[in-house]
Amino acid sequence: MTLKLYVDRMSQPSRAVIIFCKLNGIDFEEIHINLSKRQQLSPEFKEINPMKQVPAIMDGRFKLFESHAILRYLACAFPGIADHWYPADLYKRAKVDSVLDWHHSNLRRGTAGYIFNTVFAPAFGLPLNPQAAAEAEKVLLASLANIESVWLQRKGRFLLGSGQPSIADLSLVCEIMELEILDEKDRERIIGPYKRVLKWIDDTKNAMEPHFQEVHVILFKAKEKFHKQRHAVGSSIPQSSRKPDLHSKM
Repeated sequence: MTLKLYVDRMSQPSRAVIIFCKLNGIDFEEIHINLSKRQQLSPEFKEINPMKQVPAIMDGRFKLFESHAILRYLACAFPGIADHWYPADLYKRAKVDSVLDWHHSNLRRGTAGYIFNTVFAPAFGLPLNPQAAAEAEKVLLASLANIESVWLQRKGRFLLGSGQPSIADLSLVCEIMELEILDEKDRERIIGPYKRVLKWIDDTKNAMEPHFQEVHVILFKAKEKFHKQRHAVGSSIPQSSRKPDLHSKM
């Protein structure tokens, strides 16, 4: 039976799972769960994932959710997957797992918190929250610094000093790509100082083309939409009424 992916391409972890399948020739049926319409809360989807989050998969009668668990499963369950994605060597695999475990409580928490509280909140009927954004930015900047100084090593282009990408590279870069939704000035302020991170992002994207760009098209379209909305709002506010930038200066 064909693997079923329950995803929304606006979701960073969903994009990582889709890209992995495309890169490795895994046939799948993509089932769109529209987060903006709250389809993840439907009784039908709850049967797939009781946590009501994407991505989730169904492989025959086997159901699985949590993106890192899915990536590990796909790397092991399907034939012909190159070893560099999730190494058979126990020590190398444990190192990849350590990056993945670190990711969700650090980089993801910072990136998702910052983006939601500076861009996405109104789409969910909530106000922007500068204080929450400032707290998330601290986590985000600390995470980028750790990628730069700890996870990226001198001898390889990818995380953990590897010469080829793993599922950790894929997951983390898809997360960082969410910063594309910001205006250019804000994005450059946040990620610009981390030169090794920027090179690693480019190397990872290049290693995953053409699928990386294709799967991220939806993000670039959303960026244009939010940019137009910000410009329209900014143009409608009298100059004397505009508030100063509320982003933390760190």
